[in-house]
Amino acid sequence: MFDLFLRKQNEAFIRFECEKSIAQELADYFTFFVPGYQFMPAYKNRLWDGKIRLADLRTYTIYHGLVPYIEKFCEERDYKLEIDSAVNNTESFSALEANEFLEQLQLDKSIISEGVREYQYKSFLFAIRNKRMLLLSPTGSGKSLIQYLILRYLQHKGYKKGLLIVPTTSLVEQMYSDFESYGYDAANYAHRQYSGKDKHTDKFLTITTWQSIYKNPPEYFEQFDFVLGDEAHQFKAKSLTTIMTGLKNAKYRIGCTGTIDGTQTHRLVLEGLFGPVYQSTTTAKLIENKQLADFRIKCLVLKYPEEVCKLSRGWDYQSEIDYIVKSAARNEFIRNLTLSLEGNSLILFNLVEKHGKHLHKLIKEKAGNRHVFFVYGGTDVEVREQVRAITEKQNDAIIVASYGTFSTGINIRNLHNVVFASPSKSRVRNLQSIGRGLRIGDNKTEAVLYDIADDFRIGKHVNYTLTHLQDRVRIYDEEKFKYKFYNIEVKNA
Repeated sequence: MFDLFLRKQNEAFIRFECEKSIAQELADYFTFFVPGYQFMPAYKNRLWDGKIRLADLRTYTIYHGLVPYIEKFCEERDYKLEIDSAVNNTESFSALEANEFLEQLQLDKSIISEGVREYQYKSFLFAIRNKRMLLLSPTGSGKSLIQYLILRYLQHKGYKKGLLIVPTTSLVEQMYSDFESYGYDAANYAHRQYSGKDKHTDKFLTITTWQSIYKNPPEYFEQFDFVLGDEAHQFKAKSLTTIMTGLKNAKYRIGCTGTIDGTQTHRLVLEGLFGPVYQSTTTAKLIENKQLADFRIKCLVLKYPEEVCKLSRGWDYQSEIDYIVKSAARNEFIRNLTLSLEGNSLILFNLVEKHGKHLHKLIKEKAGNRHVFFVYGGTDVEVREQVRAITEKQNDAIIVASYGTFSTGINIRNLHNVVFASPSKSRVRNLQSIGRGLRIGDNKTEAVLYDIADDFRIGKHVNYTLTHLQDRVRIYDEEKFKYKFYNIEVKNA
């Protein structure tokens, strides 16, 4: 006799059958406060209690990918669990079969000169065997090749239609281009879908952004029998979970990301939607094996005059940010730093109107004949691709870009310097931004990150954005990055 029985409802959900008291225990076990809930309008307006509930007591359903956690729940409480065989439906796929398939695939050796790396091969094996996976693989590890191997195998096995979701239109084009470079007949088999493109296609693969499809009716999602989610750390938004739960017939559900934000809520949602975390390799190993550029971080701590520090004691977070982005001395420092750097540089900012446009103007005025580009959310996707392509061929180009457009996924191998012009404590954003500088190029073996921080400390007062630097340094320690502090006095702030 069982205490809890799991039955497959569809590829997105399983149904749990048990007494009401156990169901309530299970629901409590999978209920969490959302990080930062106390600052969200819905909570402040008492429209929401700040919690996310992964087990639905109205339908007795839960995300399919959370089965391992349900097993742990039962083990901790000594409950007898039975699972229908349809729930754990893995695939028999031997190393011999994998090797034969890779030989038939005939990857373009001019692009993938060293062949499929061992960790890429193991990730491919795990994905095909388990059908569900949240692939944790750092920038520069070749996630697009792993995804390519998966989709080609599924095409080989007779799957009909697949969906590849990426966060930006730039990445739609980049993925399409990457697959072509691997030897794929993308023109016949892949459809790019975003604003201005046809929503309907009979082609095998649809490459799209979540923004382009999340409002589609349920029947749209039911046509796909596999889904690949690139940069899956962004799949925690309600619109994205709506897409993933709408894919009721997608047997293969593979998410790929360079990092997750470290909170239990984030990880459980992603594992629920996709499957168990599988770490392919680490940034430190890739640098050690010379597969990524050697990397250093220079933490530039700007110390402001005493009179400014006294003023800062009365600032809230937004007031501090407003002062930082409008500081003439700080912006001139960023300009002078940027123009002094050798090689191609990426300057990342948060606020377009208040900061980005002004920085771009300051730098361009003094840049002489150097290429200086400005990229933000309003920049056309074709223009972004042109900027990326031009920079690959330059040795002294400067890109002033918003975090949202150039921190995630954009592949520029010939990038030597990254400058954090705006403060951030987001683990995901920081690691993704760092990743822009880690790829090895023809004329590049090293990259440097210039992490600019602001010190308004006075007495016992410690300012908000300086604590963000402390958060970033903890990430650098965890990732085993080399970093050094430089204290710089700001005059005439």
